Amino acid sequence: MFPLRGRIGALAVAHRLPGITFIGEELSYGLLMSYGQDFPDFFRRAAGYVDKILKGANPMDLPVEQPTKFKLVLNLKSANVLGITFPQSLILSADEMIGG
Repeated sequence: MFPLRGRIGALAVAHRLPGITFIGEELSYGLLMSYGQDFPDFFRRAAGYVDKILKGANPMDLPVEQPTKFKLVLNLKSANVLGITFPQSLILSADEMIGG
């Protein structure tokens, strides 16, 4: 999806479709909202695994971790273009809002 995110966002806006993703960083391409793991946090935590492996830990012995931090991001610009008003409760729950 990464190579096509600009095209997907443009098509969603052009066809007035509320695009939803799990990657908050894709909202700047025109998608409406996202809810999913916090990828920057996930990648920072992955650095700890790399450190352990470089120090000699066997990767097979390391536990598999699930994401622990999730974020809700709303795109106010796309909502405005689509004529959508986010409920106040959703706005208050959002970790981040862009395009406002």
